[in-house]
Amino acid sequence: MEETPLLHNEHCSDVFERFSARQKRLLVTIVSWGGLIAFFTFGTFVPSIPQIAKDLNSTGPVISYAVSIYILAASCGGLVGAQYSKFYGRRKSYLWCLPVMIIGSLGVAMARTVTQLMIWRFIQGMGASPGLSVGAGVIGDIYRLEERGVALGSYYGAGLLGLALAPTVGGIAAHYWSWRGIHYGLAAFAAGSLFFIIYLFPETSHPGTMGIDEYKRSGKEHPKWRPVVLNPLSNLMMLRSPNILAVGLIGCLALLTDLTLLVPLPYTIGKRYGIENEALIGLCFLPVGIGNAVGAPLSGWISDSYVSRYKKSRGYWYPEDRLRACLTGFYLPMTVIASALITKYVPGKLGLTLNMVAFFFNGVGVDLALAPCGAYVVDVLHANSAEVTAAVNAFRSVIFAAMTAMLLPMINTYGHLFTNSLVGLLAFVGFLIALATMAYGDSMRAWIDIGYTSDGGN
Repeated sequence: MEETPLLHNEHCSDVFERFSARQKRLLVTIVSWGGLIAFFTFGTFVPSIPQIAKDLNSTGPVISYAVSIYILAASCGGLVGAQYSKFYGRRKSYLWCLPVMIIGSLGVAMARTVTQLMIWRFIQGMGASPGLSVGAGVIGDIYRLEERGVALGSYYGAGLLGLALAPTVGGIAAHYWSWRGIHYGLAAFAAGSLFFIIYLFPETSHPGTMGIDEYKRSGKEHPKWRPVVLNPLSNLMMLRSPNILAVGLIGCLALLTDLTLLVPLPYTIGKRYGIENEALIGLCFLPVGIGNAVGAPLSGWISDSYVSRYKKSRGYWYPEDRLRACLTGFYLPMTVIASALITKYVPGKLGLTLNMVAFFFNGVGVDLALAPCGAYVVDVLHANSAEVTAAVNAFRSVIFAAMTAMLLPMINTYGHLFTNSLVGLLAFVGFLIALATMAYGDSMRAWIDIGYTSDGGN
C-alpha cells in the first residue's frame, strides 16, 4: 500500500469517515485539477484554430475537426480509465493516464501536418479524459449522499470554469506566444497534477471493493504480475437504464448550449463585432466561466437541500428529488437564442455587452442542469460511480463530436440564428425529460434493474 500524507484507516467502521473534512477538501481539489485538465485541453484549442489553420496551410473548418476528434478520444479514454479504476483503484488510473496526456500534448505541440495534429490530439484526449469519470468516483467514495451534491457541484464547476477560462488563456498565449506553446504548457500542467497524485493522493476506493481484491480472494492472481484485460465497452450497458439515459440527455442538451456559444465564437461574435485578436476573443469566454463559478456551488447546495428535505418529509430516499435542481435552470434555452438575436440585430458595444450577459446566465444555467445529473448517477449506482459517469460522458461525447463538427457548416449554410434556435429547442426538450424522470423515476428504474444502490449504500 502506498504511504501518503492522507493515508486512511481501513479499519474505520464508517467508510465515509476515513478522511477528515480538510483531507476531503484536498482530495476534491486534486481531482478537480484532473477534471480541469480535460476541459482546459479542450477549451484552449478553440481560439487558436485560425492560427493553426494558417500555420499548417489548412482551413478553419478542417482544423475544427480536431475538436470532434478530441471529444471522441475523451469518450474512449474515460471508459478505459473508469473500468481500470474500479479494478486497480482510482490512484493507479491517474498514474497511468496522466503520462499519456503529457506525451500527447508534446506531440500536438510538435505536429507539422494536419494528420500529425489529429493523431496526437486523439492521444492527448485519451490521456486527459479519465479524470472526468474517475474524479466523480473519488467524490462518491468519500462523501455521503446528503453532502455529495456540493462536492460534485464544485468538481463540475471547476471543470466548466476551465472550459470557459481556457479560451482566454489560450487566446492570450496564441496571440503573444504561439499555439504550440499552449500545448507545452498543458504538458507542464498535467505534470503538476501527476506530482500531487504521486505524493498526496491515497487510494479512495472502499476497502475490499476493488476488482483486484476479489481477484486475490479467488486465488486467480498470477505469481508474476501481469495486466488483467478488461472490456471498457461493458460500461455502456448501463445506458440501457431509462433513468441513466435520461439524465445523460439532460446534461448533454444543457452542455450543448455552452458549446454552441463557444466553439464557433471566432466566426460568429468575433466576426460580427470585428474582434480578430485571439486574446480578445478568449476574453469573450470569461462571462461563461464567471457564471460557472456562481452556478457550481449554487447547484450543489440546491440539489443537496432537495435530497435532505424530501427524504425527511417522505421518510425515505427518492433519488429523482435531486433532479428538482435542474428545473431552476429553466431559462437556459433562452440564453443561446438570445445571443443569436443580439448578434444579428444589436451592433457595436451594446450588442457585445448584451452577449456577455447572455453568456453569464448560460454558465449558471449549465451548472444547474449538469451538476445535479452528475450527482444523480453517482447516487443511484454508487458502487459503480466512475463507470456510470464514464458511460454517460461517452454518450455525450458521441453527440458532441457530431454536433461540434456540424456547427460551423450549419451556421455557414443556415445561419447563426437558425442554428442557435435549434439548439435552444433541444435544450427545452431536456427540461421536459427532467420533468418526466422526476415524475416516473420509480417506474423507469423498475423497467430495467441494473443494480441500483439502496439508501443504505449511500
